[in-house]
Amino acid sequence: MQWIWPLPIMIGVLFAPESPWFHVRKGNVEEAKKSLGRLTSPNHAEETGFSIENTIAMMVHTNEVEKQSSTEASYRECFKGVDLRRTEIVCLVMLIQTACGSDLIGFSIYFFQQAGLTTRGAFNMGMAQYALGAVGTILYWSTTNWWGRRTIYCWGLFTLSALLLVVGFLGIPTPVENGPLGWVIGGVLVFYTFVYDLTIGPVCYSLVSELSSTRLKAKSIVLARIGYNLGSLINNALTPQMISPGTWNWGPKTGFFWAGVCGICFAWSYFRLPEPKGRTHGELDVLLKTRFLQEGLLSLLLTNIVVSIRRSSGVDLLHWRKRGNVVESY
Repeated sequence: MQWIWPLPIMIGVLFAPESPWFHVRKGNVEEAKKSLGRLTSPNHAEETGFSIENTIAMMVHTNEVEKQSSTEASYRECFKGVDLRRTEIVCLVMLIQTACGSDLIGFSIYFFQQAGLTTRGAFNMGMAQYALGAVGTILYWSTTNWWGRRTIYCWGLFTLSALLLVVGFLGIPTPVENGPLGWVIGGVLVFYTFVYDLTIGPVCYSLVSELSSTRLKAKSIVLARIGYNLGSLINNALTPQMISPGTWNWGPKTGFFWAGVCGICFAWSYFRLPEPKGRTHGELDVLLKTRFLQEGLLSLLLTNIVVSIRRSSGVDLLHWRKRGNVVESY
């Protein structure tokens, strides 16, 4: 089955447009405009007043600002100044994808058997789990239009922590083969998969791409992926030991361990993860250089600085105003 996928992927990559940011960094402004035009829906641009010229001008300005603070785009730059914080965020956001207990999804059928389900019952529950996970991923496409990435990420981690705690408590009684408790545990883990694929699973990639510096994006993603792979190696070694009756024999009580780790991940995300939705890379630079993550304090700062950024780049089509604790355009 795995040999079916390379062909459509290769076709998609062959016809995919190059990133406008790549062309801007190379000084090919006209190519950047063409690439952005291919990535833009004409109807959406007309409805929202989106301008390719103004967007490219902002990209050029942002690139110049980042060049002033970093003359060399090397891996060393990922660990200096504000880029160190960017590296921290993108690496941990990617690592949390495997540290939130998601390895239980990969070992789900064996986990269901240890919870008391028969082989057939565990297999059927596993199929339901993957089907519901696919539904969650599809539903995620629409949630980003309503809620911010940080909101989705934090609420996802909070919900996953609660579900893992439920799994742990349900695992305290001795499991009975094909008993009702095993089916309840299986149902909770299936719902866990749905929530994971609705929140943490897909939104992670949006956060990593949006919060990394445009000049260091490729290197930041490489570092984040290395961290993820190392975390996966550790988790793939630990999880079978936790579940197996021949080793640690935790069974469903494994949920307690991953609930604790997931809770720590939630605490970090709540205090350290900024909201990139609706902000340009220039605005994110301001956001990441300040330690004030509260929207009320930060919006006062952005009100003045965003205007100066846009005017210095020759783009003054948008005016900004503060309504409550939100900075918005009109």
